[in-house]
Amino acid sequence: MNKDEILSKIQKLEEEMNSSTFWQNKERAQSVIKEIQSLKDGLEGLSRYDKKDAILTIFAGAGGDDSEDFVRILYEMYSRFFDKKNFSQKIIYENKNGMNGYRSISVLITGKNAYGTLKKESGVHRLVRISPFNANGKRQTSFAMVEFLPVVEDKNDFVIPKEDLEVSFARSSGPGGQNVNKRDTAVRLTHVPTGISVHVESERTQEANREKAESMIKGKIIKILEEEKKNSIGELSVSKTTENEWGSQIRSYVFHPYQMIKDHRTGVEIRDIDKVLKSGEIDEFIEAERDI
Repeated sequence: MNKDEILSKIQKLEEEMNSSTFWQNKERAQSVIKEIQSLKDGLEGLSRYDKKDAILTIFAGAGGDDSEDFVRILYEMYSRFFDKKNFSQKIIYENKNGMNGYRSISVLITGKNAYGTLKKESGVHRLVRISPFNANGKRQTSFAMVEFLPVVEDKNDFVIPKEDLEVSFARSSGPGGQNVNKRDTAVRLTHVPTGISVHVESERTQEANREKAESMIKGKIIKILEEEKKNSIGELSVSKTTENEWGSQIRSYVFHPYQMIKDHRTGVEIRDIDKVLKSGEIDEFIEAERDI
């Protein structure tokens, strides 16, 4: 059973439990109570990480300057949505280009049910518009990969052997310009068996950045385990965790020759693109995602 089916079953059993004749058949009553508890335990297993905070990472894909500008557009859209939901946000890592776009950006999102709310936004997003970077005014198609991960703070949740992690350090690219002294606190961590790699530079020390990077590695592994319906890290394949699958977009943002944002999984279409991109009104997409 999926989550909705479990919730429906629990509701029906609880309605039976509220009946005035419920305790007349003690064996049936005990069976119902046991089944409700079992279903709730199963539900907890399905949505174990949904209440967690989340980490958003957006990567530029095919499309050059337009793709990197699309990362900015998506980040600003999500940022406005976070504000509406009273989620706090902190940039963990950013790789900006010279035109206010991003090659990639990672943000820590803190708030009630942050991961559960946003996890199905993960996937390839596609932009179609007249390129502001094309002198001939041609239409350009570009892509960006959106990834939401759960924050894994419990070190005992699962343990990654030290020999499976490859770590390297670099200078943080924090604010202040080239003349400011920078310390070698930024951390790049790679999970060797799967090739999963993350970069963190938001904290003041190497150790703090390394801990956050390891949490992100675990979040990526958890998400892939969910998607592939696997039970252990050993069941994951390197190819699955490293391919970008550009072209398998979950949503398209079309500016030209018409204006519409369409989710290809749910069929939801919104023609007021400013409402979505400039005001962060993505609730309709998120509501529809609950059924997929």
